[in-house]
Amino acid sequence: MTTSGTAAPARSTPISERILAPDLARGMMLLLIALAHVPWFLYEAPVGAALLHPAEGNLADRIAQVLTLIVVDARTHTMFGFLFAYGIGQMYARQLSRGTDPKQARRLLRRRHWWMILFGAVHAALLWQGDIVGFYGLLGLVMVALFFGRGDRTLRIWVVVLLVLGALPILAGVVTDLMGTAGSATVAADLQRLSIAEPDYLLSAAMRLPVWLFTLGSGMFTLALPTAFLIGLLAARHRILEEPSRHLPLLRRIAVLGISAGWIAGAVLGLRHVGVLGSPFATTLSALHFYTGVFAGVGYAALFGLIAHRITTRGSQDLLPVRALAALGRRSLSGYLSQSLVWGPFLAAWGLGLGAYLSSWSAALVAVATWLLTVAVAFRMDRAGVRGPAETLLRRLTYR
Repeated sequence: MTTSGTAAPARSTPISERILAPDLARGMMLLLIALAHVPWFLYEAPVGAALLHPAEGNLADRIAQVLTLIVVDARTHTMFGFLFAYGIGQMYARQLSRGTDPKQARRLLRRRHWWMILFGAVHAALLWQGDIVGFYGLLGLVMVALFFGRGDRTLRIWVVVLLVLGALPILAGVVTDLMGTAGSATVAADLQRLSIAEPDYLLSAAMRLPVWLFTLGSGMFTLALPTAFLIGLLAARHRILEEPSRHLPLLRRIAVLGISAGWIAGAVLGLRHVGVLGSPFATTLSALHFYTGVFAGVGYAALFGLIAHRITTRGSQDLLPVRALAALGRRSLSGYLSQSLVWGPFLAAWGLGLGAYLSSWSAALVAVATWLLTVAVAFRMDRAGVRGPAETLLRRLTYR
């Protein structure tokens, strides 16, 4: 107890008390994060009809592009947004259960989120303009201030409101396509890859930070992550992942319906990208693909809840793949940041420039190899009882 009579803030959750589903999901989703980011570094390949995927390629390249559009793109960040909110809900409940004053617990969360924004700024300036750690920090600051303490009914209403507002770009895309005023995807992609294609490191850093600052502000207005955040907050209140046996029908419905919606939209966009479909509604399909990422991301989280429940009931927690993935999930911030140590220094033009010699399938192999390396390192650290360095630093700064 502190001298003021309130309990001191509870420290981080011991490994023995952590639930399996979020750690397992984070560990696996870091593979999808790697697969989502590596196409950005094919900086000499002209982009095609979807995101930053190259316009050309052999059969292996086309398969890699379509699978990435279906499973990965615009799906992983919403799942992490869901898990981020779920973790905040767990952290807040744990603080209160240990006797921490609610105002003190909220100050703790605010301090943590401000430090995440600083982490993101440093990451963007040094290595990767697409950093999302800072955005999650901003998301936490805004959403905790607006929605913590609200009732379940209020949160559900706002989820519906955000879903309706998030669908408006699809309607705008229909109008744009019918009027034939769609913008150039090539120009947008070239702007995104300017810092990657810049051979001078200092100049590339000067390009990266403004782009990151712009996406930091504009990302809130896409509404995908705020929606996933509120759903994650609701799920944490009802302990959906801690007690999956009580919610199995709900988890199954969310997994099946959410993933199906995301994958169908991704398949349509992917087939158009490789020329199998000739739909003229390019802007509409891109907006629909992004919108369904909310459902797919939450569906992924529900799927990992089901997988964790099956592993637990069968007593398979000690299997090597499960332990290794969970180890990386417990060090997801370190695992995420370490990927940038490959993308920038090895693939960007200001580094070794190897991205100029890769295609979609070979870049995907680099992503898989990088992820496997982080799994191996995290597992070794777990066996040695060593926490992730980024997590340790953030924890020390948060709890002081």
